[in-house]
Amino acid sequence: MNIFLEQMSQYLGPREAFLVMDCASWHKSKSLKVPKNIEIIYLPPYSPELNPVERLWLYVKQNILRNKIYDTIALLESALCKFITSLTYSTIKQLCYVSYLNDQQ
Repeated sequence: MNIFLEQMSQYLGPREAFLVMDCASWHKSKSLKVPKNIEIIYLPPYSPELNPVERLWLYVKQNILRNKIYDTIALLESALCKFITSLTYSTIKQLCYVSYLNDQQ
C-alpha cells in the first residue's frame, strides 16, 4: 500500500487528492505512510453498498472459489487471471452499477 501511495503522490506532483478506501486492515495499518498531498477518507465499516466493486469480488468468488479446491497457489492465480480477463465491460458495469452513484439529478 505504501508503494501505491508513493507512486500516486509522485503522479499528482503539486496537486492534492482524496483517496476513498474501505476499512481493510492493510488500509489502516500503523505502518501506512500517507504522503502530504493525499488525504484518505474511509468508508463506514460494513457498508458494501458504498463500495460497488464488492459485488464484482463476490461474483469472482462465486465463480472461482465456491466449491473448488486448487492444489497450488499458481493454479488459483491462473484460474483467477483467466476468469477476470474474460469479463466483459458490460458484465463489470452491470455488477458495479448503482443508480445513486451514477444518475444525474
